[in-house]
Amino acid sequence: MIVLILLLLLVLLLLGVGFTMHVTSMFAIVMIAVVVVIGAAVLFIGFGRRGGERGLKRRFGPEYGRTLAHHHGNAKAAEQELSERVRLYGSLKEQRLPPEARERYVAQWAKIQEQFVESPHQAVAEADALLARLAEDRGFPGREQFDEQLTALSVHHADQVHGYRDMHTAVRGRSSTEEMREAMVEARGLFAALTTEQVADSGRHRTQSPGDHSQEPTTHGRHQAKGSGT
Repeated sequence: MIVLILLLLLVLLLLGVGFTMHVTSMFAIVMIAVVVVIGAAVLFIGFGRRGGERGLKRRFGPEYGRTLAHHHGNAKAAEQELSERVRLYGSLKEQRLPPEARERYVAQWAKIQEQFVESPHQAVAEADALLARLAEDRGFPGREQFDEQLTALSVHHADQVHGYRDMHTAVRGRSSTEEMREAMVEARGLFAALTTEQVADSGRHRTQSPGDHSQEPTTHGRHQAKGSGT
């Protein structure tokens, strides 16, 4: 646009079409045009970035805040990472889980929750492996590629993926029994999302399923058994 204005002024000067403006006036016009163009560009970029930020916040929910914290409050870096996740896995299509496979997974999860009473760490490790297999069956990257699998899950199940992340960390760390229990409870949200076909309009999945009301892992039974003397 600036180049066109300069060319127009030059043509008018050369042709002498009644052009009587002083050079100073011409320069002022050019500068005003430059300011207008720059201002419009800044507004366009600003509105575009705010729109992109709102879109990422809406899509990723709590995962946006975690990513922002990971980048020490650097919104630009966080948005670049989240945008890259969408670029890599946004078009991923989840595979349908056959009814018999769903029933098998639900039964295995219930058994693991019962096992938690006597063997918390083993139960959490088995739940972590079960979720990895389930995610792979739904079309996400394989369980041998945990980072890639977690990234893809964060794009499609942003509200629940933190539970899986925390449980995976608990398996590999020295977490207390209560921390492991909380990790399993949180991870159950992703398990429910992966065993249901309901999809929210925003692309983030609802977690309503029969498994939502199943028994939570607890250490209560262990304490009762010790105190009963049987």
